[in-house]
Amino acid sequence: MATHLKEGDKAPAFNGIDQDGKKVSLADFKGRKLVLFFYPEDDTPTCTIQACNLRDNYALLKKEGFEVFGISPDDESSHRKFREKFSLPFTLIADPKHSIINKYGVWGPKLLYGRHYEGLHRNTFVIDEKGIIRKIFLKPTNKKHAEQIVKAWSELKTANR
Repeated sequence: MATHLKEGDKAPAFNGIDQDGKKVSLADFKGRKLVLFFYPEDDTPTCTIQACNLRDNYALLKKEGFEVFGISPDDESSHRKFREKFSLPFTLIADPKHSIINKYGVWGPKLLYGRHYEGLHRNTFVIDEKGIIRKIFLKPTNKKHAEQIVKAWSELKTANR
């Protein structure tokens, strides 16, 4: 399933709660570049690979000026444990009611081992300082996701000169 959002669209505003119970909103980061990565579940193999790649390349992402946020349907407690277990330096936003997930259109039909079900699609949104979605990764390469983000951003900067 592809998201209903497109590159060039304004990023939908959201409000959420992070792993420490603190409120987080898109408006808090006005004028900053964001990476929002949506993932299905804390502490599962593929989600952990993706999160750890972003952790291992966090300095590179920060150098490029990005704030990084992970969003899943898990609750605050699950996020806190996941963040601590893997020393994740970025914020994880709990979305058990799917309010952010639905705004970004990342929930829908999936197929795994011949079984159809509804679930969260692993998508990443790169948002510029003006709140515009500049890049959408519908199927990120989890072991090289940070590198994908930086490469795409570099190409966007070059194209806009």
